Amino acid sequence: MKDITLGQYYPVKSPVHSLDPRTKIILTVLLIVFVFISKTFAGLGICALFILLVDFIARIPLKNLLKSLKAIGFIIFFTFLLNLFFFTQGNAVFEYGIIKITDSGITRAVFMAIRLILLIVGAGLLTFTTSPIELTDGLERLFTPLKVIGFPAHEIAMMMSIALRFIPILSEETDKIMKAQSARGAVFDQGKLTKRVKAIVALLIPLLVSAFHRALELANAMEARCYHGGEGRTRLKVLKMTKKDALAFAIMGIFCLIIVVDNLILSKIFLVG
Repeated sequence: MKDITLGQYYPVKSPVHSLDPRTKIILTVLLIVFVFISKTFAGLGICALFILLVDFIARIPLKNLLKSLKAIGFIIFFTFLLNLFFFTQGNAVFEYGIIKITDSGITRAVFMAIRLILLIVGAGLLTFTTSPIELTDGLERLFTPLKVIGFPAHEIAMMMSIALRFIPILSEETDKIMKAQSARGAVFDQGKLTKRVKAIVALLIPLLVSAFHRALELANAMEARCYHGGEGRTRLKVLKMTKKDALAFAIMGIFCLIIVVDNLILSKIFLVG
């Protein structure tokens, strides 16, 4: 559970941290989109280099950025196996009964696993470099135009930021409960399946009770401070884009252009699958 880094903020002074949160949100969305539309290993390599460059500028230890991959290792492995066994186009490398592994299947499996890793690491940069308060302000400002159609911009932004903030809190709470249950003889990774399920139930019940208790405490605290939404509220720090944000958009534009060129030229030669 300690490997879950989503929602954690890494406080350090860097050019990336000083960017407007709206800029970072938009650029993160663009990064995710262009990782998705990359069709070649060269394109994924460019995305990886771009993420490493941003990580270096943001002064975030690479081990912290990669730590979250441990928590979703099973999902990555499962995605790899799905593409390996169910993508049957190409020349057969191994065949036994209904099981057939092809060269294109191996290529596609590796490609999809790398893409998923880049998506998780790229999205993690946003929370590592943006505090929950800044993230809330940025989301609310981006959602503001939707207020015309009655969209609750402030409430949605607040809910999303609270959800992100609760991820590391619930992770720590889970770790504490697991240690307490282990001290009482509970075993989570050994024994028969039924025994392990019972141990997990003994973990989930107190975790749910703790989560509802924290939510109730938060709701009472907000009511005690007369919280009634974002209507008429002022801000201590007003968001304002600067030349740094313009430079960041320019760099992202170059990155997007490179990916587009790669898709138009190299994908015709080295198209995956």
